[in-house]
Formats: sequence, structure tokens, C-alpha cells
Amino acid sequence: MGSIRGILFDKDGTLFDFRATWGGWSKRLLKNLAQEAGVAPEALGRAVGFDVTTGIFAPDSAVIAHPVPEIAALLLPHLPGMEAGALVERMNALSAEAELVPAVPLVPLFRRFRAMGLRIGLVTNDGEAPARAHLAWAGVEGFFDYVAGFDSGHGAKPEPGPLLAFARAEGLDPAEVIMVGDSRHDLIAGKAAGMPVVAVLTGVAEAGELAPVADAVLPDIGHLPDWIAARTPVHA
Repeated sequence: MGSIRGILFDKDGTLFDFRATWGGWSKRLLKNLAQEAGVAPEALGRAVGFDVTTGIFAPDSAVIAHPVPEIAALLLPHLPGMEAGALVERMNALSAEAELVPAVPLVPLFRRFRAMGLRIGLVTNDGEAPARAHLAWAGVEGFFDYVAGFDSGHGAKPEPGPLLAFARAEGLDPAEVIMVGDSRHDLIAGKAAGMPVVAVLTGVAEAGELAPVADAVLPDIGHLPDWIAARTPVHA
């Protein structure tokens, strides 16, 4: 691994603890939709790999890593009369209001990244507007040079398009950018973009699932500065 000049983050499960943030939100969303449609919330939960009683996500739950339109498409067969665009719009609006639980204290950590001279980006399969709202809520939006959601025009993970767009925008070789995420979607996208990839364990996936496609597995993003400093010369 050569010099690292940029770092790309996934959002949910990486910057924010996935279970703590999205378990309650998913339960509220699905129960509200079920009530309006006159269907069982359990049916909606099964469609997206989420237990509305326990708040537990299945390891392959679409909520974990898939773009919002793909999650909506799984729900629509159980929501007669609802249109895809309206559901996506509603999910994006509710996502912006989620009660976030940062994985670690974010502001001091991002000050460290800036002091290391790193260019910083976010690539999420959430929408760009709610992603920016979440970063602003956490007080870190100003640290980000680039933010892309599924609707930003570069595609969605596990495709490498939004990752390569960051490298182009910042004038970086992809090999100089670390992709950091909590799911195989994140890591596969990073590999496809030609980037080193680091997994964190603040999502749903376990280390054994992520290790085969990761260059490193860390407990959380708070370990990144020391990991980068110990392994790569970092240039401003």
C-alpha cells in the first residue's frame, strides 16, 4: 500500500452505529406504513430482512447496504396503491430525521484527519440530502470535500462510480484513497475502484464476513488515524 491522500467513508454503520440508529427508525417506518396500508408490519419486515418485534436486522437485510429505491421496491408489493417515487421521497424525508448515534466522537476525529492532510469524502446508498443533514447534525459536514448518495448521479455501491468520482474531483489516484465501510457492498465497491479497503465493526456484518474482502478490519473508525500513520506515509 502506497501513500494515502484521501479517505472515503460509508455513512450508516461506519460514521453512525447501525443498530442503534436504524433499528428504531425502521420499526417506526414499517409500522406506520403497515397501519396506513392495512397490512401486517411483520410482512413488511420480512420483505426487507428486519424483525419489527425484536428490532434485529438479518445479516442480508436490504436496509443495511442497498440504495433506497431497492428497499422501496421490496416493500411496494405489500403496499397496494403506493407509488415508488412517493415511497422513496417519504423514506428520504424520514431518513433525514433519524435519531443518530455516532460510532465514535466525530468532530475530534475529523480534526485529526484534516491535520493529516487527507481529502475526505462520503459515499452512501442513502440519499444525498439526508446524508448532508446527518453530517450537519453531527457537526462534521464542513470537513467533507465530497458527498454522494444514490441519487447524486454517479451510481450506487457496490458499483465503483461514486468512489471514482471522488478521486477525479480531488485529483487523486484511486490507489491513494482508502474506502472505509461496514458492509461487503462498501468493500467490493472499493476494490472495484482500485482502492485499499478497511472494514469496521459498527454495522451488522461480523469480522468473518468482511475479512476476506478487506485489507484490514478495525473495531471502529476511531482506530483509523493510528492505523494509517503506522502503515503509510501521508502527504498533505
